Amino acid sequence: MKLPATKLNVKLIAFDLDDTLLTDKKIISPRTVSALQKAAEKGIYIVLCSGRAENGILPFVRQLNIAGSQQGRYLIAFNGASVFDLHLREQIYSNLVKPEILKFAYNEARKRGMASVVYESGVIYSWEDSDFARKDAELCNLEFKVVDDFEKFLENGFPKILISAEPEKVKEMNEFLCQKIGDKADVFISKPIFLEVMTKGVGKGPGILWLADKLGIPHEQTMAFGDSMNDETMIRQCGYSVAMSNGLDYIKDIASFVTRFDNNNDGIADFIENFVL
Repeated sequence: MKLPATKLNVKLIAFDLDDTLLTDKKIISPRTVSALQKAAEKGIYIVLCSGRAENGILPFVRQLNIAGSQQGRYLIAFNGASVFDLHLREQIYSNLVKPEILKFAYNEARKRGMASVVYESGVIYSWEDSDFARKDAELCNLEFKVVDDFEKFLENGFPKILISAEPEKVKEMNEFLCQKIGDKADVFISKPIFLEVMTKGVGKGPGILWLADKLGIPHEQTMAFGDSMNDETMIRQCGYSVAMSNGLDYIKDIASFVTRFDNNNDGIADFIENFVL
């Protein structure tokens, strides 16, 4: 088992949501809430870091009940493309995908009959109303809107574009886009039915390290918990990285440590209680 030999000295801990901090029932367990509150009381910044929009993260911020403190005031959305200050109630960092990349991904998806959506903090936009187009809005409980001239709408720039379809079609599209625009954008599968396209070099890892720099926290005192491919940058770049035992084998292989228990059995709480607190 990949576990620390001693207590770890951390000042900022970032958490992916789905299949990591959240149980399969989409809640944070009471034991995990307690562990994170104790960590915040000790001066450790607790940062939720997700591919979701800000409004899709807020329900879990409320569950933790630490947003009123300095240690709970920040969240990272859109897989690192946005850092939000809950005290100022404003975005303090953003990195938008160029319109030409958004348009290319959208047009290629539409040719293949695949859904594509873009995001603002509380709204998901698509060119069509379909089950796949609505998937992420339903998952994150966000408003869904259809835009008539979607291609022109993309000229505004957005943090990411998400393409959704059956897993096989997503795999094929991933290979195609990596080949065509992989030198200009980061393309990755976040869930079997979700393919995401973001600005090259933007990710959860860079977002966390940007926030650490703002707070004056050395990179070696940052920690990240994750399970999937959209967590790769934070698993690689944070000072300490922890993969969930239920995570992908690839993520477990590259992480510093692996939790003893999965997301449904307080894997995070067990690790923090034993190796941080």
